[in-house]
Amino acid sequence: MRLAEKVAIVTGGAGGIGRGIVRAFVEEGARVLFVDIDRNAGEALETELGGAGQFLRADISEEASAGTIVAAAVERFGKVDILVNNAHASRQAPLLETTQEMLDLSFGTGFYPTFRLMKAAYPELAVNRGSVINFASGAGIEGNVRQGSYAAAKEAIRAISRVAANEWAADDINVNLISPLALTEGVEAYIAANPGVEEELLAKTPLHRFGDPQADIGRVAVFLASEDASYITGQTLMVDGGTIKLR
Repeated sequence: MRLAEKVAIVTGGAGGIGRGIVRAFVEEGARVLFVDIDRNAGEALETELGGAGQFLRADISEEASAGTIVAAAVERFGKVDILVNNAHASRQAPLLETTQEMLDLSFGTGFYPTFRLMKAAYPELAVNRGSVINFASGAGIEGNVRQGSYAAAKEAIRAISRVAANEWAADDINVNLISPLALTEGVEAYIAANPGVEEELLAKTPLHRFGDPQADIGRVAVFLASEDASYITGQTLMVDGGTIKLR
């Protein structure tokens, strides 16, 4: 029970990687406020988890939502120890076809909510020697084609995470990132719509499999949120089966 007595906020927590993290956190003793816009999926997961995992429907693209989310976690559980900024939406297009609307969607659901929630949660995290876990992507690290808006927002998230790691170290707040490769509903849909892409992706992955949202990504998030990772900050952990090796 490495997260016993800990309280976490997880955005995008009703599906995919977010749901895997929520389940992994609850298994390790945490109480979790998970945020999503999908009410049906959120309520179903809340029923599954019981009182340890509580759902809040919120649109993180709305500026006021950050304060509301943090206040809800404190009201329901008394504090915040862990912030996981997982939610992000984007559309793919070649760079010359990337529009302002696409950039606004990616930054409005990824970078800006991450930045606002970090600021809103800071007072709680500072009191509790907390942890922030943000999400990077190989799309940004390698510059994947057709993913300009997504890659840009993800690299912006990496940049502010490194700044926060330096500035907030004095408060014993750890700020790290996970760059995952996992078989989520979105990845399954992408594979179904693009014959041959699964084989192409796995050929680039030394471990030759997709990660599991809970067993692989969720367990790494548990580690980063636990005391075991208290001497790690400002790092991007590639949880991608060896696909990308940072230097």
